[in-house]
Amino acid sequence: MDVRPYAAHDRAACVAVFDSLTPALLDANVRPQFESWLENPSGPYFVMEHDGSIVGCGGYTLSPDGATATLEWGMIRADTQKVGLGRFLLMYRIREIGGHGTVAIVLANPPHASAGFFEKQGFHRGNADPETYIKKLTVCH
Repeated sequence: MDVRPYAAHDRAACVAVFDSLTPALLDANVRPQFESWLENPSGPYFVMEHDGSIVGCGGYTLSPDGATATLEWGMIRADTQKVGLGRFLLMYRIREIGGHGTVAIVLANPPHASAGFFEKQGFHRGNADPETYIKKLTVCH
């Protein structure tokens, strides 16, 4: 398994990951938003390769003050779910976020069907917005 930065030539494979999840987990109406993100990511974005093909992708953005990171467009291809790849990609992104040294909070806005996954990973529903899940980032020195 390899996680590396997204490159423009990964676009079709990432869209295929998205398409593998619709309509069961993702709303097909948001596909144009995802495609727009891929054209110009507003933060680091990564792809996960396994056995020579892209099985997942995901990234994050930082708030202007660097204190909060928001997970962006994280997904694992439907036929490769339930074996720990989603957790691996999430932990990779959190490790990258932690490397900034300024982030205290990680936010996620998952589709309803993925909310349980984030709760299992230590995220909690936000008080102000129940669609947002929050994880405090603890950095050990």
